[in-house]
Amino acid sequence: MNFENLLITCENGIGLITIHRPSKLNALNVATIKELHDGLESLNNNPEIRVIILTGEGEKAFVAGADISEFAHFSIEEGAQLAQQGQELLFDFIENLSTPVIAAVNGFALGGGLELAMSCHFRVASDTAKMGLPEVSLGVIPGYGGTQRLPQLVGKGRAMEMIMTAGMITAEDAYRIGLVNHVVPQAELLDYTKSLAQRIIRNSPVAIGKAIKTVNANFIDGVNGFETEIRNFGKCFGTEDFKEGTTAFLEKRKADFKCN
Repeated sequence: MNFENLLITCENGIGLITIHRPSKLNALNVATIKELHDGLESLNNNPEIRVIILTGEGEKAFVAGADISEFAHFSIEEGAQLAQQGQELLFDFIENLSTPVIAAVNGFALGGGLELAMSCHFRVASDTAKMGLPEVSLGVIPGYGGTQRLPQLVGKGRAMEMIMTAGMITAEDAYRIGLVNHVVPQAELLDYTKSLAQRIIRNSPVAIGKAIKTVNANFIDGVNGFETEIRNFGKCFGTEDFKEGTTAFLEKRKADFKCN
């Protein structure tokens, strides 16, 4: 697939998506959101791809925010539609993808950029990265899931402070409050993230997909996460991956999980 705003490479079971809008600090516009959906869907449907890494072009920005010029004159109805379509097409889509998605936050992750990173299954940041939700300084609130995912990750009080002050935090502060899993030097960011991806690849892709679905169930209103866990735990017993994993354990060898 050819994309105007993305670069996609695949190697050793890893699909790397780089958001490529350097003149706009990789800001999200409607076209880029659509391309990200299509690119992620294509990689998720590729049985050779076991982990997806999402990053931004260059060393300055992961995604510096949404492209404000696109919606500065929107009406109430248009604004609500923008948020709904974006959440459904990209942010919720990533969160529920069966292929693990890791955000490699290489620079500024602000507004929609931080919301994009938070929709990924976990985050690795360069030591130069800075993160924040500055929307209230523009007279609006986060609209791509930021008011929901940030409290889940860092707690209500810290999320309220970040949103209401509209300030940025450093990568180290993001690590301290649990917003990112690891902080590494800028030059080592992709290699480190790929090493984490390789550790994931050694495990059962079927079980990982079910684990993602089960963890997410706890954050859905009206869904009992424990019951979901019981069902998905049972379903694992009917998979080839379960047979291979348990057989390899008993035979004292490494499991050889096939692409599905």
